[in-house]
Amino acid sequence: MKKCIVILTLFLSFASYAQQTLQLEDCYALVDKNYPIAKQSDLLLQKSTLDIETINKGKLPKIDLNAQATYQSDVIQLPINVPNSSPLNKDQYRATLDVNQLLYNGGLIAASVKIKEAQTKTQQQQVTVNLHQLKGRINQLYFSVLLLDERKSILITKLEQLDSKIKEVKSGVKFGAILPASEKVLEAEKLKIKQVLTEIQFDKKRAIENLSTLTFSTINENTILKNPKIEFDWNDENSRPELKLFDLQNEQIEVSKDIISKNKLPKINAFGQAGYGNPGLNMLDNSFQTYYIVGLKANWNVFDWNKSKTETESLSIAEEIISSEKETFKLNTNLQLQEMKNEIKKLNEVISTDIEIIALREYILKSSDAQLRNGVITASDYLVEMTHLYEAKTNQKLHEIQLDLAKANYKITNGSPIN
Repeated sequence: MKKCIVILTLFLSFASYAQQTLQLEDCYALVDKNYPIAKQSDLLLQKSTLDIETINKGKLPKIDLNAQATYQSDVIQLPINVPNSSPLNKDQYRATLDVNQLLYNGGLIAASVKIKEAQTKTQQQQVTVNLHQLKGRINQLYFSVLLLDERKSILITKLEQLDSKIKEVKSGVKFGAILPASEKVLEAEKLKIKQVLTEIQFDKKRAIENLSTLTFSTINENTILKNPKIEFDWNDENSRPELKLFDLQNEQIEVSKDIISKNKLPKINAFGQAGYGNPGLNMLDNSFQTYYIVGLKANWNVFDWNKSKTETESLSIAEEIISSEKETFKLNTNLQLQEMKNEIKKLNEVISTDIEIIALREYILKSSDAQLRNGVITASDYLVEMTHLYEAKTNQKLHEIQLDLAKANYKITNGSPIN
């Protein structure tokens, strides 16, 4: 009983493994999650958090502890004799605790935080753009596997039909109704199909391995890739992540302009110093003393030789460059979408013709089948018509998958979700 349970468990595990399914959206999600560059988004956010924390610490008081000991060649001397006084020592000592507190800098710290946030958003959006560009490669691999599966299915059906026909031919040869060479012709075609099936097996293995590598996941050859049912419309609205990247770059430039303007504003600091030294603030007292100094300090660069103006003009030119790049990108994308529209329309027309061709080829093959049984035509003639039929079926599947691929590429080029 235990042995049966173990065998049943193994069988169910194998069946579950063999019937693993994968959808196109799953591949997109795996790339977004596993591709090395995808990790940068979180890393950029962590780095930004630390950088902003560092910038905000500029609001905190700056505390310095200083100490010095000096020996000088001369000291201050009075031109008159002062009772109970002695000349200053040439060796002097001082230790101070200096505190500086920023009171006002025109909002420069807040602006620096904003530009750091803008930089991070821009860098994260660049990661999104890079990941989006991988979807085209995923489409090529994914639909290549689908096409190989369809070709395999069609060839297996053809092989089964050949086996059935070979049995009929053997019977005809036995009773002298069909020439013996006819059987050999069909057997040769059977070997040819098996050869093509072997090629398909290795081509699929290579495509699956490439898809596994691209998605950084384990996809085995038994995985069933689901044919995506793409909800398609002629939506021309461009939602590509590159457009958002251009907008974020312009936002970053605007924040940079704000920093330039705030650099021109006055800056006010409060400061204090507590010290112990010989001499202290009283230079005439030749002894160790404690002392302190407090005050305010203002700094205003009223004239910077038009440096700020030049920097602002440079940023404005950068904005124009980004705007031109955005318009160029939109134009090129629209051209691509127009070409894809024409391709989709063409494939729809071709597929409707494929259906008619297959119907005619099936009729012709059925007639050839009767002629072969009656010895009117040879097996070679029959094979020609069979090959025409299965070529037509293969072309239909090829065009259907090309149509799905074109729709998927259209959605990626447009920046729309697949479903």
